[in-house]
Amino acid sequence: MADNRYFTGNAKESVCINSSRIYDCCKDKDCFEDVRVYLTRVGQSVADRAINIKARSAEVIWVYIDVEEVPFNDGFYTVDLKFFFRVTFDAFCGVGRPTQIEGLAVADKKVILYGSNGNARIFSSLATPGEYDFQYPEKTNLPKAVVEAVDPLALATKVIDPCDNCCCCECDVAALPAFICNCFDDELVDSCEKNKLLVTLGLFSMVRLEREVQMLIPAYDFCVPCKECPGTDKEPCELFKRLKFPTEEFFPPLKNKALFTDGSGAGCGCNNGCNKQR
Repeated sequence: MADNRYFTGNAKESVCINSSRIYDCCKDKDCFEDVRVYLTRVGQSVADRAINIKARSAEVIWVYIDVEEVPFNDGFYTVDLKFFFRVTFDAFCGVGRPTQIEGLAVADKKVILYGSNGNARIFSSLATPGEYDFQYPEKTNLPKAVVEAVDPLALATKVIDPCDNCCCCECDVAALPAFICNCFDDELVDSCEKNKLLVTLGLFSMVRLEREVQMLIPAYDFCVPCKECPGTDKEPCELFKRLKFPTEEFFPPLKNKALFTDGSGAGCGCNNGCNKQR
């Protein structure tokens, strides 16, 4: 929250700034059903002899984004997204503890958003003291797509036996970027002669189109910090004493705390004095 001391009076002047303006945005929850998982070489050998496999967790490791103009629809753009997920599974091969295996899942999504028009060619430089300024490559005035996503929920898992009459190698693992392959401890495989693992993922995401624009805003004052930087040259115990006691680590916050702070003490067997101490 902004400090109110900067807004106690009238604006001193109007200033022009360069910033990103959001022209259009959307939010969505997608269910990517039966997505092929490309396991590591060790993980594939475990999956081939497992009697049961359950999804443990999933995370987004990268999103490929491509923005293209929509023909005959001025100002609108298609945003093609390719999500790359690292999925971890528990593979049960007997009565003992499960073995954790992991693999790569890839899912596609497309949205259409409004990004306005712009045909300017943009050139910029980075000043380098004592040397020639570094020139950034020329870029067009296309809007910039930004994607925000939380780690997906692994909803279901399927194991499919090898099929002699079909091949489900939808992804060329050898063509994957190196930095994606480096997210795994072992080489990824896409053999069609082995058991294939499918996962269903639930993903919450937000997509927006932004443009660099100049905006005129009111300026009140410079944001001068009002507190001093804490030093670290004091005694360790003295610094420790200044730390706030982490009460919520011992008593996690309630879903609706207001229901239990009305003075009745309902549900916790505690009176108002308990809340005051916290």
